[in-house]
Amino acid sequence: MISSFKNSKHMNSFLRDPSAIIGAALLILFIFCAVFAPMLAPMDPYDLKNIDLANFLFTPAWMDGGSWQFPLGTDDQGRGILSTMLYGLRTSLLVGFSAVAISSTIGIVMGLLGGYYGGIFDSIIMRVADTVFSFSTTLLAILLLGVFESRNIWTVVFAICIAGWVKYARTIRGSVLEVKENAYITAAKASGAKDFRILFKHILPNAMPPILVLMAVDMAVVIMLEATLSFLGVGTPITEPSLGMMIAIGKNYVYAGMWWMVLFPGTTLVLLVVAINLFSDWFRDEMNPKLARQS
Repeated sequence: MISSFKNSKHMNSFLRDPSAIIGAALLILFIFCAVFAPMLAPMDPYDLKNIDLANFLFTPAWMDGGSWQFPLGTDDQGRGILSTMLYGLRTSLLVGFSAVAISSTIGIVMGLLGGYYGGIFDSIIMRVADTVFSFSTTLLAILLLGVFESRNIWTVVFAICIAGWVKYARTIRGSVLEVKENAYITAAKASGAKDFRILFKHILPNAMPPILVLMAVDMAVVIMLEATLSFLGVGTPITEPSLGMMIAIGKNYVYAGMWWMVLFPGTTLVLLVVAINLFSDWFRDEMNPKLARQS
């Protein structure tokens, strides 16, 4: 099985694409750092026993006043920048994977049923989708988060999902409308196959390629949205690590020369998004060879 995978056309295409290799390598590195953050981080930046205000605004270790205890310096609470970044990566990837998985599941079910059955059910779903789609995703997420008295990672995921399922529903519905007219669907109906079997065995697998591409691209969008919400102060609470919140705190000290508080988390966030985009570009071309030939 492994040898057949190595010899597959997708693997060969991947190995011939340097940008895809770089993107995948960076993404694997970030996922590894996020999963093993408690073991890799010099300290737990959100354990009050580890925080000492005497470590206030240390410079990076290679600069005057720095300490190798905090290789990338510290923030205004005495927390190590490196440790906080590693834990912030966990938040970014957790929100990204969770929001994309939940949004796509809701959107796929809605679009699949609406496209297959049509009628008033389809009209209602599409009108709701059009209404949600008419709002900015960021503004809608801010509005929803403002409703909650308390916030955590899962309220952020919920707000993003409410705003994000629409694109999946519209995409899968278009694919279903095309696929369900094929002869093998008619043959399945004639053989007495139930709707559930037709939907999930015959239609869904053939309608999934554009959804998989959308999920790969949407991951980067969701991660940036979470960082934006946290930067604006309406995302994850201050008791949870977030790259966006680190940048928001650090911007207050940039003009005082504490550039490391913004540079390191900002660079990490950019590299994470770039890695996902590089890999998703290759994935999109693999799922849609015609698009790759046109570009």
